[in-house]
Amino acid sequence: MKKKLFSFLIANAFWGICFGQSNNGLLYGNDAYSVFTDKVIQGEYISRIISTDEIRSNYRSPEDVSNAENPHMLFKFCINGGDNENHGGYDHTFNILSLTGKDETPLFRFGELYIDKREIPDDFVIVPNTRLKIRLDMNHVLRSFDEKGYYITPRGNKIMKEDFKSVYIAGNIEPLTWNFGRLKNRPDLELKDDDGDGIYEIELIMNNQDKKRVTCSWKKKKEVDRYPRFTSDILISDAIYNISVEEATNLIEADNTWRTGESWGGVWTRDISYSILLSMSYMRPDISMNSLMRKVKDGRIVQDTGTGGSYPVSSDRIIWAVAAWQIYLVTGDKDWLAKSYEIIKNTILQDEQIVFDTETGLVRGESSFLDWREQEYPRWMQPADIYESECLGTNAAFYRANEIAAEMASLTGDNALVPHFKENAERIKKGINRYLWMPDRGYYGQYLYGRNAKILSPRSETLGESLCVLFDIADQEQSEKIVRSVVHTPFGNTCLFPQIPNMTPYHNNGIWPFVQTYWTWAAAKAGNEPAVTAGIAAVYRAAALFATNKENFVAENGDFKTEMNSSNMLWSISGSLGIVHRLFFGINFEKDYLAFRPFIPKALAGKKKLENFKYRNATLDIEISGYGDELDSFTIDGKKSDPIITPKLKGRHKIVMVMKNNTPKSQYFNDKPNYTSVETPKGYLSAINELAWVEAADAVSYKIIKDGKEIAHVNDASINGSRFRIGDPGMYTEYQFIGVDKKGYEGFASEPLPVYDPKYETIVYVSEFAPVTDFKKCRKFTGNGAVEISKTENREIVMTVDVPETGEYIFDFRYANGSNTLIEDNKCAMRTLSVDGEKRGTVVFPQRGRDMWSEWGFSNQVRTGLEKGKRTVVLSFEDFNENMNGNVNRAMLDYMRIIRVK
Repeated sequence: MKKKLFSFLIANAFWGICFGQSNNGLLYGNDAYSVFTDKVIQGEYISRIISTDEIRSNYRSPEDVSNAENPHMLFKFCINGGDNENHGGYDHTFNILSLTGKDETPLFRFGELYIDKREIPDDFVIVPNTRLKIRLDMNHVLRSFDEKGYYITPRGNKIMKEDFKSVYIAGNIEPLTWNFGRLKNRPDLELKDDDGDGIYEIELIMNNQDKKRVTCSWKKKKEVDRYPRFTSDILISDAIYNISVEEATNLIEADNTWRTGESWGGVWTRDISYSILLSMSYMRPDISMNSLMRKVKDGRIVQDTGTGGSYPVSSDRIIWAVAAWQIYLVTGDKDWLAKSYEIIKNTILQDEQIVFDTETGLVRGESSFLDWREQEYPRWMQPADIYESECLGTNAAFYRANEIAAEMASLTGDNALVPHFKENAERIKKGINRYLWMPDRGYYGQYLYGRNAKILSPRSETLGESLCVLFDIADQEQSEKIVRSVVHTPFGNTCLFPQIPNMTPYHNNGIWPFVQTYWTWAAAKAGNEPAVTAGIAAVYRAAALFATNKENFVAENGDFKTEMNSSNMLWSISGSLGIVHRLFFGINFEKDYLAFRPFIPKALAGKKKLENFKYRNATLDIEISGYGDELDSFTIDGKKSDPIITPKLKGRHKIVMVMKNNTPKSQYFNDKPNYTSVETPKGYLSAINELAWVEAADAVSYKIIKDGKEIAHVNDASINGSRFRIGDPGMYTEYQFIGVDKKGYEGFASEPLPVYDPKYETIVYVSEFAPVTDFKKCRKFTGNGAVEISKTENREIVMTVDVPETGEYIFDFRYANGSNTLIEDNKCAMRTLSVDGEKRGTVVFPQRGRDMWSEWGFSNQVRTGLEKGKRTVVLSFEDFNENMNGNVNRAMLDYMRIIRVK
């Protein structure tokens, strides 16, 4: 602690001597940091705004016990890189206490929990560059492979001998990571048995000084006169605007498309689309058009790589439509309108067949931009489950896209489809407000999830909440409640709240400047000045201290050391520019005009100029003064006018706006510390009529859910410890368990536990209706053989099923897809399920692991009514079943399962 205080005093003395420190000009401050007109201060770190063209920062990624220096290591061992050793929240611990720069663990045994009970001295940190040797006994696992042909981990994962490839380590401090999905790309975290004695070993360098990342200061290097020029009375606003314009020019590729970021080449659908909506549509409409067209294939929008092999597990490609419409509003280009409309129409018509849920009115698919599985979802959820989730942000994007499609259809003369798209939009909006709105909490829930009976995750999701406000899914009263209710942590609005435990910061426990900008824009629309000020400050703090527009930063401490990050990121840049254009000057592109609806917090009052702003055939020089959210006067070339510009205006003109200096009515936002929920419990049947669950750390009570409805709580007399009595099994029922902590925050619900009498289940082996494959990598099927489905093999499989009674049934398939890992590539397979010639739903077969064609799992469930008697069930590849790969749409099928639920 003395070391930290000394560093802080030295830093303040140094910067005070160099620049003459002052307490004047405070724009925003809290216990974590302060933003001034000419500097940002965060503890020992100070960023000085030297001029509009230079920033100097002494920021370094903090050397505190919560990261690389932390001697308390939490970790798990992972066969084949999967989270398969112990249940969630049950981690080994080891305290790295050596003073010599070398340390060695005891010999661990896979699956046996080890807790280091040695005390850690106060203020102890890992000696820099400590070499830590870790040893793991795998002999009992290897014996099980030899004797049984498989090994069952304490977590319940059955691993076959022939599938055993490797052992990795995951954990909480660098170089470890909790991102199990990417362990196979981390050879530095793989344990090896070089001498074949069954003892696997690895040596890690802890508190590695070579990995300390230091940000650089910034000094303008390029002339950017073609872009709008911004000047104001607030130096930090000018400098961050200028660094953002310059960084945007760094991202223009030779083929006139936008590069995603300094570390990320190429165009990504969601990145470019959200960036275009924020500011790139008018900064460079030509490059934005080129970039959007790069994400089109076969006349439809491309879904980038996502969980389980991309589309349809990930379905937020539709945000492209919002970006395309924004470019039309900016340019008025009729050719662009016609071309982009055809692409949007084709995409929506496919999506209607694949991801629309007719029961809820919502759309299936992963949360928009939140596409890293464990970072947003409980670990039990497989890609097939994620496909079935119905998420806030993705549905907001689909709502707006269908609204836009209706507008485009009308403008292009495709009038027959106007009511169709309007009906889609209205149905999605109703679904969002019926199934996701939580009136008691004042915001929308994260998503519906589960299997046969979905429940709502009560976490907030900042981008989705923002889009609901901006797209008018929420009415004015709801909008005001959302901005007042969603938690703003000291460093900004986290992607989700509360956080998921035992997860490296990225989406979870992360703040993304582009999301923060959308939230700030939404807060302005809701009339909440304190939330707008805090949002702008969150963006300014990061850009000034890091002297670049980073992609994300850690919610807990504001640092940029997350699971993955980049400087000079397009959507972060777009957000910084959007603060000036969208908020300070209130520029909004409408179908028939340019509107001005400025919002300037009192803390950022003063004179502001925006010169050389282009709208159609006009060049605008704009001045604004004052603060508030109401205009007192608006003049064009000295003449009073309504605050709009029509496309008829040509040439150069001067606009002057004066604010009323009013105080917006909403003056409260939910400023709270960051928080992490409890782990997800695991449920099981301890007897034929008794439920049990593995308790989650820090949970003080549990909710018991039956078919999506809460039926009991831990405080009920009917519960005895972690046991709960139920009746004898009957028709299909699902049970789940939710841990609740002492503050009342819920964790995720456990994996649905199906309980039913086997007589209600029918197994149909696909091999009885189609030829079996001779593919050697495909093993462990339960019938006579596996059946391959692809674009050339078994495009249609016709099966006959004898339905015992009329009722509601669920269908799913036991399948394998080894086309690639759960997080890479775009080879998710899908088929259409029909009964007696009527389409009943889409069956999705996501990727389950690279070359893991014997890693079996279940598809999503399709629920439908069936009449008693012989029914003809067809699994077919239709034109709309194309995935993003276009060539590979392949899976292996074992059997079809049909279970009566009603």
